[in-house]
Parts: sequence; structure tokens; C-alpha cells
Amino acid sequence: MTGPERFAAVVVGAGPAGLTGAVRLAAAGLRTALVDAAPRPGGQFWRHTEAAGTRGQHDRSALRRLLRDLAAHRKAGLIDYRPGREVYLITGAPGERRLELRPTAPGGPPTADDGPEGESVIAERLLLCPGGHDRQLPLPGWDLPGVVAAGGAQALLKGQRTLVGRRVLVAGTGPFLLPVAVGLARGGATVVGICEANDPGRWVRSAAAVARVPGKLLEGAGYLAGLARQRIPYRSRTIVGEIRADDRVRSVRLDRLDRAGNRVRTGIAELEVDTVALGWGFTPSLELIMMVGAATGLGVDGSLITEVDAGQRTSQPDVYVAGEACGVGGAALARLEGELAARSLLGESPTEDKIIRRIGRLRAFAEAMHRAHPVPAGWPDWCPPDTLLCRCEEVTLAEAERATSDLAARSARQLKLFTRCGMGWCQGRICGPNVARLVRGRDQDHDDVEDLRAMAKRTFAVPVTLGELARLSDPRRPR
Repeated sequence: MTGPERFAAVVVGAGPAGLTGAVRLAAAGLRTALVDAAPRPGGQFWRHTEAAGTRGQHDRSALRRLLRDLAAHRKAGLIDYRPGREVYLITGAPGERRLELRPTAPGGPPTADDGPEGESVIAERLLLCPGGHDRQLPLPGWDLPGVVAAGGAQALLKGQRTLVGRRVLVAGTGPFLLPVAVGLARGGATVVGICEANDPGRWVRSAAAVARVPGKLLEGAGYLAGLARQRIPYRSRTIVGEIRADDRVRSVRLDRLDRAGNRVRTGIAELEVDTVALGWGFTPSLELIMMVGAATGLGVDGSLITEVDAGQRTSQPDVYVAGEACGVGGAALARLEGELAARSLLGESPTEDKIIRRIGRLRAFAEAMHRAHPVPAGWPDWCPPDTLLCRCEEVTLAEAERATSDLAARSARQLKLFTRCGMGWCQGRICGPNVARLVRGRDQDHDDVEDLRAMAKRTFAVPVTLGELARLSDPRRPR
């Protein structure tokens, strides 16, 4: 048995940040492994079918250039690309990080390293670009068949050319709702409307930051034009108050919010739908970041994010992070951060050049976006006590409230132990921020960072089999 292969750098994630970083490292002559859970490079933003190639993608020229460079560096032996592999564990000291890999799904693409001892690589330096996932809020009926994440709806459409439903309502908050609705309508669905919980007028407060990124303005204008062409109604300060179903989703009740995010009217409309796509922004994926001991802090939107310096270096000297794990800011920002992280990893000192200025403008825009589309702090008051808080373990809001009042749970960890919130299949990825919010109290604007850390830290980044665990302690396993 041979030991795990060693690389000067290992990049995890082949989205805009990771793909850019890996190509930059290889261009400098650094032998790099690029590990990605998806079968094709591009991440969630550039998700595409093999047949479609780069057609219909945003910033198609950048994607084509990156894919061309990836192919050239693979041919030259500078990039070892491993698709269909997810990292479930990182061990070892700085400069000797061992990454344990597993197939994303049974029957995933085989590699030369597959064998009874499992697949692993050794990294002298790490560039982690894990991205993020849809944030969700509890509401009556959100566990029913026919209710999907907005990002999931878009992923199925872009990656599989599959519609999630025929008559769809898109609801939540944030600009991401616009491309989801327009994409579904262009794909053949009847989109009955967009329900935006906030007031778009909040963007006026950040007019200067928005004006410095004209490309974002043009992109937004394009989506608004798409809404007009597809005749998709747009309702601001409106939420889905209840989803109704029998064997499947049948209708929704819409409620009205005031400017502070408190519900002021119920039943302002009833809509017949077969699918509801919900999106409340995105939550950074921090499993691997916390696994290597990198420092985390609170982002402008109240999410837990990775703390990095001016060169995207974490508190661990051999670990760099780029993209949504540093704060959700979109693909353009992720690409620039991936480039900057690669430069820093190569020993190039960040300077006040063009890339730094562009990153500053895009980060300012991202902050403006988060301030214009916050998750309303009063969301617990929208839900009756029997609403599920944790769908995996079927824990209701009433049970969580009893744990804080009767059992005196004063932290997310205590609430998790008392109720099993976050102990199910998703391991708190969905309910974690909401559990932290409930413990923190309803009169605070932000979640407590320690509660968020408690819900984000996991022994294994993804579910593993007993066989994979047994291999880790096998004395015959190569070291």
C-alpha cells in the first residue's frame, strides 16, 4: 500500500473562488490538488450540464477561460482534479494536513487512489472555498412535499433542466429571488409571484456603494426587465404566513409586515400553487474551517464567517479561505478573493492595486445588500407554537420555548441537548442559526457568536459510513 499523495497546495471547492485559485496556483508552477463534491467544475453559480457546456451562464467568458486553463494545467500535471469527492475530515498539523475524501454519492467517479484504505491527500497548504447553502426560516407547512429551497429550485433547473413545479411562488428576501423566479418562468413554470419580506427602498441608504458597482445595477435591471416580460408580480414586505396541502402543496396564505419586520396583517391574499421556493439569503459552510481551528466571527448579516487578513489568510498560517465562507458576496467577489488568496499563498504581498480596489467595492456592495435584506428579527412571532423548528428531529417552537423557560437553556448547546435540535441528518445546517436566534432573545439584532459556533462545529463535515470510520483506525492504513 502506498501512502497518501502529497501536494504543495490542496484547494477544496471548484466554484468561482476555488477554480480561480487553483488555476492561479498552477500557473505559478505549484502542483495542486483540486477537490470538489460536484461532478463538474463551476460550483453552484456556474452549475451546468455536460451537454449544455457554458451556454446560458453568467460571465460565460470567465468560465470558459477558467475551464480552458484547468484543462491545460491538468494535461501538464500541475492540477490533480478530483470531482465527485467531498472532504469529511482534516487532521494533522500545519504543513502536514491530511484530508480524508469520500465519494459524494455511491457510485461516484472512480479514481486511481480508490482502495480498501480509502482516499486521502496530504496538503502543505490549504485553500478552502466551501461556499454556502440556503438559509431557511420556520413557517407553518415548510416541511411539506412541494416546499423547496430557492437555491435548490435553481440548481435543479440549471444542473438537470428540471422544474420543481408547474405553479410556483418564490418567497423570502434578497436579490437572489429575482433570478430564481425569472429562470423558472423561462423554463416553463408559471411563477405566481415573488414575496419579498423587506422594502426595496432600503437600498437608497447605500446608494454610494451601489453606484460604485455599475455591473450589479445592470444585472439587477436585467432581472427586473425579466420580471416584466414574464409578468411576475412582485410584493414587498410580504411573507408566506402558511402553506396548505393535502397530498401535496395546494395554496399559500400571504401576510403583511411593517418596516421593522413585524407582522401587521394576515391573509392579505390566498394563492393556488403546487410549489413554494423559499430563500432567506445564504449561510456560509464552515465545517472544514472550524475543523482546522481557524478563527470565526460575526458577519454584517449576523452569520458566522471566517476571519481572514488582507491576503485571505486565516488564523492558521497554512490555511487560506476565499468566497462565501468569508461572508456572502456573490461570484464576482469570490473570484477575486480566490485570486488574492492564491497570490498570498504564493508569497506575493497584497498591495493597493486594481484587485484590492475591486474587492473593496464588491464587499461594500455586499454589506449594502445585507443591510437592505436582513432576516427580520421578529420571525418567531410569525409562527404558531406547533411550527417545526428542527425538521430532522421534528422539534417544535413550543418545545424549544419550554426548554428556555422551564429548563433554563441559556445557550444553543444546551437547547440542542434538551431538545435534539441540530442532531439530525443536516446536523444543524438548517436550524442552527434559528436555534441560536431563539436562545439569544427576540430583542437583539444579531445572534451570539458562541451560539453560532456551537451549532456550526461538527466532528465530520459530511455523513460517513461505519466502514469509513473503521478504516481511519486500521493499523494497515498508510500514514
